[in-house]
Parts: sequence; C-alpha cells; structure tokens
Amino acid sequence: MDFTTQLLIAAISAGTPLLLATLGGILNERAGIIQLGAEGMMLMGAVTTCLVYLDTGSLILALLAVFLVTGLLGLLHAFLCVTLRANHTMSGLAMTLFGGGLSAYLGKSVSGHPLPGAAPKVNLGFLEPIPLLGKVFAHLDILTWFSIVLVILLHLLIHHTSWGLHLKAIGDNPATADVMGIRVQASRYAYVIAGSMLIGLAGADMILTFTPSWTEGMTAGRGWIAVGLIIFARWNPIRALLCAYFFGALDSLGFRIQLAGSHIPVYFLKMIPYIVTILVLMYLGWRNRNKPSGTPEALGLPYVREQRF
Repeated sequence: MDFTTQLLIAAISAGTPLLLATLGGILNERAGIIQLGAEGMMLMGAVTTCLVYLDTGSLILALLAVFLVTGLLGLLHAFLCVTLRANHTMSGLAMTLFGGGLSAYLGKSVSGHPLPGAAPKVNLGFLEPIPLLGKVFAHLDILTWFSIVLVILLHLLIHHTSWGLHLKAIGDNPATADVMGIRVQASRYAYVIAGSMLIGLAGADMILTFTPSWTEGMTAGRGWIAVGLIIFARWNPIRALLCAYFFGALDSLGFRIQLAGSHIPVYFLKMIPYIVTILVLMYLGWRNRNKPSGTPEALGLPYVREQRF
C-alpha cells in the first residue's frame, strides 16, 4: 500500500472523532447554544465505552450507555443555558472540567486494559478496483460510515427541510421563531442533547478505532480542535467533513514523519495540528474581516419569551 493511500486511511481514522464532535457542536450552536464542553464530553464518552464494554462485552450496550451519559450532560448544559440563562462559555468550561475530572476518576480501574473488540468493519471489496479511493473506502469501520451518512443527512436537514428553517430561526432570531409557533426552549433542549450525544460518540470512536484502551486525557485537546472546526466549517456539515479529514491528515502526518526516520522531536510533531489550528483561525479572521461570519446571530444570547429586542 503506497504512502498516499496509507495517509488517507489514517486521515479518515483520525478525522472521524473530530467530525462527529464538530457535527454535534454545529447542532448546538445553530440552535444558539455555545458548546465549549466538547473535550469533557468526549472523555466521558470514551471512559463510558471502556467501562461498559469491558463489563458486559457488548458494544451495543456500551454505545447506548455513551448516549445516556453524554445526553445527561447535554441536558445539564441545556438546563444551565436555556432555563437558568447562565453564561454559555462558563457552562461549557464547567462541562469540560467536570468531564475531565470524572473520567479520570472512573477510568483508574481500567486504565491500560485492552477492549474486547473494536468497531466492526464494513467490507466493500467491490470498491477496491477503483484507483486510490477504492482501497481507502473498501474497509472502513461502521462508525466512520455512520459519520459520513450523518453529514449528508444533516446537510439535507439544515438546508432542504422546514426543520432546518426552524433551526436557523432559533439560532438567528428566537423571538421571531417564537411568534411563528416554534417552541424555542424545547427545540434548544433537543438539539443540545442530540449534539452532546454525537460528541460523546466521538469519544467512543476514539477508544474503539483510534486508541484501543483507556488513558487519562486521551483526547489530548481534540475537543478544542472540534470547537475550532465549527468555525472553520462555518456551521456547515459538508465543510465540517473536509476540515475534519484535513486535520486528521495533519495529526497522522507527524506519526508518518517519525516512521520515515525523521529526527524531529516527537513533541514538535504532535504540535502540528494545534499550530495549524491557530494559523488557520488567524488567516480566516483576516480574510473574512469584512464579510459576514456566518455565526448564528443569537449564539450565546439568552432568550426570554415575549422579551423585546
């Protein structure tokens, strides 16, 4: 297998957790709720997968537990931001700190224990004859295919359905959405919980396909990269896929450079995705300084029914 094919496979593998977390963040923020708790939710998703999978041997039960735990964290975040109208940034940071601390405590008993299995592969051997991309897509795991299908579904939902129009209204002008008969608070709860579940699934994907055992802090800042990718993608699922795989390639590139016999210290190679994140943010800020940012207009703003703007 040539270098390009290996790099593409590694990019998709490393990019899938970023993609799932970014899609979850897009759902949150298009509904007007800032999501800075991705790092903690990913860690909780990973440790929950490890604990339940090792205890029961059932991958399905492990994933259901992930949805339950991170859904509850999303419910808490929604309660703070929507009902109590707390500061979204502080609530998100609290989710990150809480998730990081709790996952470290819960994971002590299973640290380093290998999982009994990985995410099952979807073997599509008939794709292999296709040049380059055939070998890349012929043996992807089920969570990767789920993330790709989810991108398409969310794109259609947001841009081609009445639900998408309602979501845009909730994120841009909740007062107008309320007048239209849309239940703003209930919708925000639903999107925050669903988005949090996807972020938790990103953590599960990391431990099932990327790092096959629990290690404290194993996300290594990927939740924060996902927060940046939401901005890079301009809250668009298709762009999120391209951005996630691009940063997945950068993440994998450092490892490939090591295999090639480079004498560059490993710590510098691990810095590549984070340095590029900062540089791209700076570039996008400069390039789009006179253009609409695409940010939902009511992002981070509390809404009280019948209030006047």
